[in-house]
Amino acid sequence: MREQIAQKTFDEERALYNIKNTDVCSCTFAGPADGESVLKECRDITVKDCNFSLRYPLWHAHGFKLIDSALDDKTRAPIWYSYNGSIMGSTIDGIKCLRECSDISLSGCTVNSPEFGWKCSKLVIDDCDMASEYFLFESRDVKIDNLRMSGKYSFQYMDNVTVTNSVLDTKDAFWHSKNVTVMDSVVRGEYLAWFSEGLTLINCEISGTQPLCYCKDLRLINCRMEGTDFSFEYSDVDADVRSGILSVKNPRSGRIVADSVGEVIWGDAVMECSGEVIIRGQ
Repeated sequence: MREQIAQKTFDEERALYNIKNTDVCSCTFAGPADGESVLKECRDITVKDCNFSLRYPLWHAHGFKLIDSALDDKTRAPIWYSYNGSIMGSTIDGIKCLRECSDISLSGCTVNSPEFGWKCSKLVIDDCDMASEYFLFESRDVKIDNLRMSGKYSFQYMDNVTVTNSVLDTKDAFWHSKNVTVMDSVVRGEYLAWFSEGLTLINCEISGTQPLCYCKDLRLINCRMEGTDFSFEYSDVDADVRSGILSVKNPRSGRIVADSVGEVIWGDAVMECSGEVIIRGQ
């Protein structure tokens, strides 16, 4: 039998430490005792329709569901070192949510959490709105669909990532990332994907200054570019761009096919550059 805890308020240190096989419903975690780690080391729990305003509530949680709950900005670092969890329909405003977690899914959530999702693996993000700086830093094996994301320095040092049907409003995204595929998405921001390896962009709209420089094994398939000057500098690239490009500078190797290019800049290179720039139809 599962234990039921409902309509209670907890503010003590480790108030529900190491609970197992329990449903926690319509509870509030807040109060003058200001206790930390209220659900630390929990196992197989469901937390539904709860409000959190205490630090570190779900550390070392194994097998959890967080449903229709709210974690305010006082809920710092709410979920660390946890695995096999799902977060659904919840609002998270605490800084540094998800650190060194694995096998976590988020769906229908609204998140405002600087430094969200660091050093995690096997994350699934679906139909979420997220604002974060250094979003998903050094995480791997991540699948994302229908994400509306804003914030600087996102997706850096990531490995094995798929993003589909999303809008990414960001800056310095995908730096030093490896094996990333972005499909049917809008990517806005400056200095996109410098030093990346194995980045593929398919049916994407790309905007912002100086994108896609110092890249290895870069592919663009049926993409559009807007406001993209000094593009592809020192990159090894195979690009099919179905629009104009403001300017291309010193592509290291490969070929770039576009409807038009405002300027192709050669010279003053620090390495040998032999990439082709081809205007479609010419």
